[in-house]
Amino acid sequence: MATPAALQVTQLLRAWSAGDQAALEQLMPLVYDELRALAKRYMSRERPDHLLQTTALVNEAYLRLIDVHEVQWQSRAHFFALAAQLMRRILVDFARARNFAKRGGAAVRVSLSEAAGLPQQQDADLLALDEALTRLAVVDERASRVVELRFFTGLSVEETATVLQVSPETVMRDWKASKAWLLHELKGKKRDES
Repeated sequence: MATPAALQVTQLLRAWSAGDQAALEQLMPLVYDELRALAKRYMSRERPDHLLQTTALVNEAYLRLIDVHEVQWQSRAHFFALAAQLMRRILVDFARARNFAKRGGAAVRVSLSEAAGLPQQQDADLLALDEALTRLAVVDERASRVVELRFFTGLSVEETATVLQVSPETVMRDWKASKAWLLHELKGKKRDES
């Protein structure tokens, strides 16, 4: 059951989609703390000396969110799913630019084990994970979205099911299968690099 605050966010999102700019002004104070928490979760997986800070990530995502046109917001979860996708894209673009500048310098590290329940020694860099998710999307787009929503956004199984308009059982099935698929892909990439 949606909380009154979640319903208010959903109503403001829908009003914003309909062109009400005042709704955007009312919306941002309501979602800023959650956007910041989402950015903080992303940044906690980055190296300590990362040049991009949490506030900068929130601001960049905010600028991209308000520039998104023709989105028919379904819910609060839909908004945060898109925000997480944008944050991921920002960090991947930042990592690519940094690696390009350094000609293959140190990659940004992110741990799969935190969200996927994989053994502690299984670390993959953000770029490898992004590439693996892109390959997964070709094979099974919904499974790729499940990973994005659960791992990057931190949505619950129920929230993910709502965003994707599938049952929670389908989300769990996709979640388990995609974790195994990604682990296989990332292990294969490490073997190829060795």
